[in-house]
Amino acid sequence: MANTDVLTTINACVIIPTYNNAKTLSRVIDGVLTYTSHLIVVNDGSTDATNHVLSRYATLTRIDIPRNRGKGNALREGFREARAQRFDYAITLDSDGQHFPDDIPLFVDDIEENGLALLIGDRNMNQEGIPGKSSFGNRFSNFWFRFETGIALSDTQSGFRLYPLREVCDIRFYTTKFEFEIEVIVKAAWRNIPIRNVPIRVLYDPDERISHFRPFRDFTRISILNTWLVLVALLYIRPRDYFRTFRKKGFKRFFLEDLLHSADPPLKKSLSVALGVLIGLSPFWGFQTVIVLFLAWIFRLNKLIAFAFSNVSIPPLIPFIVYACLKIGTFVLGESTTVSSFNWRQFDTYRPYIQQHLTEYVVGSFVLGIFAAAVAGALSYVLLNTQSGRNVQKTT
Repeated sequence: MANTDVLTTINACVIIPTYNNAKTLSRVIDGVLTYTSHLIVVNDGSTDATNHVLSRYATLTRIDIPRNRGKGNALREGFREARAQRFDYAITLDSDGQHFPDDIPLFVDDIEENGLALLIGDRNMNQEGIPGKSSFGNRFSNFWFRFETGIALSDTQSGFRLYPLREVCDIRFYTTKFEFEIEVIVKAAWRNIPIRNVPIRVLYDPDERISHFRPFRDFTRISILNTWLVLVALLYIRPRDYFRTFRKKGFKRFFLEDLLHSADPPLKKSLSVALGVLIGLSPFWGFQTVIVLFLAWIFRLNKLIAFAFSNVSIPPLIPFIVYACLKIGTFVLGESTTVSSFNWRQFDTYRPYIQQHLTEYVVGSFVLGIFAAAVAGALSYVLLNTQSGRNVQKTT
């Protein structure tokens, strides 16, 4: 048992989920007990000698799950028990011997120095002995995590982690197997919980390590989960975050900080303005935010600027925009139809009118969007260049 509990300063415990790793489990437990006596082991339906190994440790908290239900479920059971014991943090590590309990103090030091966060052990995936499928899987996971959250991490798959229990236990989860470790960090990032990497060592011993990862079945689950998370990120999380940022700043602060004084060059900012205006006036009602953020990401433009200007179609202006689109579309197509009967003051009257003249409206909206985007982009480019020149003169 530990003489000095290094986890006391942050009120943390250690959780070890295990399934048929009796060969290495005792070594892992002994290593953890060197640093803390607050240990929870979740036996996820093991059928080997795990029960015999655990029977030698009378002081640890043991959770036995009768039938194997997956690592994610085991972690969630461990979190519930840790919260019941009133811990603020839980450090998790695998029972297959790949993690070094000697790295536990690194997680404690990071929390003490930098404050609350969800910490993920950063393995050196380029060292000798790392399986190629593990290295590829980590790069794959890192890419999608960055796409879904905007946060770049060098390791998102390591099971050696520190979780802030109160914050994590407030999140609703749906997965119960390996993919849980992806779901939890993505949803934590969406809750604005800081997520950081902590450098750790790792050991892949082919003579000892037993992996329960089933490539086809588990990779399929992970792919389905990432597909869902990407859709949620594009349809809800990104628009929510940009709207909150824009609302928090207000138009004046946004104009001064993001449009005039951001680090982006004038051309990039003016193209972002043009993109926002173009999509905002295009006939993609209900999908404008998703489209503008996706295109801004594709073309590496300023997403906040593009999002802000895509809101050109605000409710008070919609009747005038629709009326202008119908007029332009009628003119471009050379139709004899007039829009004199169009009542732009009442939505219930111009909605059926759009349905009757959909072609004119669509053509007119694209023409208006392209023209307005060109004008807005050109004007913003001139304004931003002028402002940039003034800033240069002030510095000289």
